[in-house]
Amino acid sequence: MRSCAWLLLPPLLAAPLAAQNRRCRLQIDNVARQGVQVNVSQTQTNYFAGGDVRLSCQGQNVRIWTDSIASYQGAVVQFIGNFRYEDAEAKVSSDFGTYYRDDERWEARGNVVYLNLKDGSQLKGPAVNYYRKIRGTRELEEAFADQRPTLTLVSRDSTTRSGEPYTVVADRVRTRGQDLMWGGGRVTVDRSDLHGRSDSLQLDTGKAGTGALIGHAELRRQAQDSFALSGKRIDLELVKKELSALTGRDSAVLTSKDLDLHADAIRLRLEAKKVVQTLAWGSKVQPQALADEYQVRGDSLAVDTPDEALKELRAFGKAWVGFKPDSAQGERDWLAGDKVTAEFTQTTSGGKKKSALSRLEARQSAKSFYRISNAPGSPPTLNYSRADRIILTMQPGDSLKVERVDMIGRVDGIQAQPQAAKPDSTKPKRP
Repeated sequence: MRSCAWLLLPPLLAAPLAAQNRRCRLQIDNVARQGVQVNVSQTQTNYFAGGDVRLSCQGQNVRIWTDSIASYQGAVVQFIGNFRYEDAEAKVSSDFGTYYRDDERWEARGNVVYLNLKDGSQLKGPAVNYYRKIRGTRELEEAFADQRPTLTLVSRDSTTRSGEPYTVVADRVRTRGQDLMWGGGRVTVDRSDLHGRSDSLQLDTGKAGTGALIGHAELRRQAQDSFALSGKRIDLELVKKELSALTGRDSAVLTSKDLDLHADAIRLRLEAKKVVQTLAWGSKVQPQALADEYQVRGDSLAVDTPDEALKELRAFGKAWVGFKPDSAQGERDWLAGDKVTAEFTQTTSGGKKKSALSRLEARQSAKSFYRISNAPGSPPTLNYSRADRIILTMQPGDSLKVERVDMIGRVDGIQAQPQAAKPDSTKPKRP
């Protein structure tokens, strides 16, 4: 071994491989100082070089820069200090790097930055493994990072311009090509208007446009139409990496400015980052919506919110709508049927917009129960009615006062006037 004298390295560090495999045949393009060659056997040679070392993969658009290298029979090559790598798909920079010829693996360690040149996504962390695309072996480039790396995903708007990116942090992150990624262990997904949490995450942002937050999943939106959706799983639908719909599953809970909703499954549909429709269904947890002035139940619910304003709510199957309970007994007046439709208008109070109930309609086996106030101190009159259709028209701007009741089809019912309790004449009067 020549330990003092430095020799110029030969042009090839790796043994020749079949050209069609497109594996890297690593060659030295520049060495600022001399290198040393160590023959460990008649067929095996180690190489060492230092000082602004530049390399490339022969016949391919792959370039490497580093302070110094150590090559062991070309099968394992170490890049020591200021490692930089670039090919047609990616750029990688780190403090150190290692190349493994057998599986065409490039390991980067220390202050790693991996940039996908096709979509602009970026992976940062202390350790990233990069696997090149190899014809017939690996059809897409892959990257794997652990020790809680950070992945930045660029979204696109309707004009294909870059939108605000998503920042994904997890214990482990894996990407494949431009479209596929997985995250595991304490996953967070953040943007200025969205904040997600889960045990794991999977995304396919290509033609499939799908993804899922799995395990203790939660997604919050902070905007004019703020909401928080949680469940054991949240399925995602995406268009150009922008959310178009999300579905909370298994004991899903939705909290928004207009209502709180519980169900087995809750689906939000978005247009231009705004929630335009909410659907809820389930048998284990029957959908139930609760607002300040009413409560809604049914086998399934549909809520329309165009322009972020509550317009219509529909309940199907054992549908029931209850008004704000009275302060004395906590009981609600209600309307029920196989289908109940609630219509809303927008009002302004104190400079704030508010959705006010304007009309309620129950169809098929419709029933209603309401109380009519009497003189102070007297119990209210109770009214129970049945019809094919019952329509309640509310007073303008007041979701609690009924202006008109219409009953259509077969109509019957009962109205009861409770009497105040009379004193018991058998009991002696107190002095």
